[in-house]
Amino acid sequence: MPDTKLHTLKTIVEKYKQDHILEHYDTLTTARKDKLLEQIQTIDFAGLHELYTHSGANEEVKALDVAPLSVPGWNELAADRGSLEKTGWELLREGRVAALLVAGGQGSRLGHSGPKGTFDIGLPSHKSLFQLQAERLLNLGRRAGTVIPWCIMTSPGNHADTVNFFAQHNYFGYDQDQLFFFNQAVIPALDQDGKMILETPWRICSVPNGTGGCIPALRSSGIMDKLKERGVEWFFYYNVDNALIKIADPQFIGFAHAAGQPIACKVVEKRDADEKIGVVCLQDGRPSVVEYSDFSEQLKQQRDCKTGQLVFGSGNISIHLFHLRFLEEASQQKLVHKAVQKEVQTDWGPVLAYKYEAFIFDLFEYASGMSLVRVDREEEFAPVKNSASPDSPGEARELVLNLHRKWFEKLGAPENLIKGREIEVSPLTSYDGEGLVTGMLDNQENPLLI
Repeated sequence: MPDTKLHTLKTIVEKYKQDHILEHYDTLTTARKDKLLEQIQTIDFAGLHELYTHSGANEEVKALDVAPLSVPGWNELAADRGSLEKTGWELLREGRVAALLVAGGQGSRLGHSGPKGTFDIGLPSHKSLFQLQAERLLNLGRRAGTVIPWCIMTSPGNHADTVNFFAQHNYFGYDQDQLFFFNQAVIPALDQDGKMILETPWRICSVPNGTGGCIPALRSSGIMDKLKERGVEWFFYYNVDNALIKIADPQFIGFAHAAGQPIACKVVEKRDADEKIGVVCLQDGRPSVVEYSDFSEQLKQQRDCKTGQLVFGSGNISIHLFHLRFLEEASQQKLVHKAVQKEVQTDWGPVLAYKYEAFIFDLFEYASGMSLVRVDREEEFAPVKNSASPDSPGEARELVLNLHRKWFEKLGAPENLIKGREIEVSPLTSYDGEGLVTGMLDNQENPLLI
């Protein structure tokens, strides 16, 4: 690199008291010097200083002004479910819905070295999370007579591995013209004094900017405009680690469309007061998601005196529908980042760092309203987050197999054909229990793959 460029960057890092990131510069090879300077060039030093000063790393959390929200379940909407589903299928058929997957995480907490979406939760078929999701979308698309656009947000740390995994598996039969991979932005991690952390002598430790970075990245990648030209109006947003995700659920799509709000959200009833899951409620008079860690113990434990249910019991499961018009506006809003304290690995050992993340639900405040529906956890929510319970791969595996067993129980299948058997139904065979007959159980193999 020319000395003038080095001099210019030195001036900037010294201005923001970050000159330690160049302390190993003279010991580096030419190639590594170039890499370090290139990374420094991409950093918004003024913005990072602002984040450290105002994001909460050194501020007290303000007192919560929250109130519960009443959320109807599907059973309370029973009279309308048929027409809602019909509307959803029409929107899918017309190409007005895309799936938006957030898949920037690694599977390190699960003892897995690759992207989390490549993880096998131990089903008899040994399908990865990515394959299960691809096959559900393929099933819906086949029945709707179309291919549903699938947008997949990766992070710089797992982008190449994710794209290669899809390629190695022939994209699971998905039309490559309908697959859109894009990268989220990263932000340097800071120590408690606001100093950037060196991961190696030639690389600054940078981490993904959170799920809230999904929408700006979708727009800056050009994918949002491309799909708008194709006629897409709704984006079905979800996280990669839900093994039971009903992607692009037609009934939910019809519900969102009929409600006429820019955002629709699915929630589940929290299993207990201490479940580490955000709560959908009113904050400062507006629908919002409040993190479990922000609730006082008194609010967490509060129960309705008549029903005994948790007052703040509507758990956020990161399943949302966003209207395109809202996303276009929200993508231009300034993201609110929170400081999350986590350990990062460096050449010199682990360091406690502040990672700055924006969350997708922080965009809710820009919406004119939201429509909400409560769903059954056993049918739609099997998170894969921890190596051991709760929310482990083993739990998710059992939830998937239990659901498939229940599909046959509803058909009136004889108990002797179900009891003690592992029955896994391919998403290509059935999306939500449709198309099954009890004769499929006559095969005596255990586990039984259908």
